[in-house]
Amino acid sequence: MAEKKTPVASGKGVVRIKWVRSAICAPVKHKKIVKGLGFTRLNQVIEREDTPSIRGSVKKIPHLLEIVS
Repeated sequence: MAEKKTPVASGKGVVRIKWVRSAICAPVKHKKIVKGLGFTRLNQVIEREDTPSIRGSVKKIPHLLEIVS
């Protein structure tokens, strides 16, 4: 079985997040979370450090985002 290669920053892993659904009809709070994570366009995949704060942000809007392996 092949091992996953993940860049390591100070001992923490990296999580890849994809923005899959538009935030047009979403509440303002949800739009701010999408912007705060660093997304600029739909279907964009970004890598963020795997911290509880990032996981919490993703957990708030699971209908707009998905975690990509």
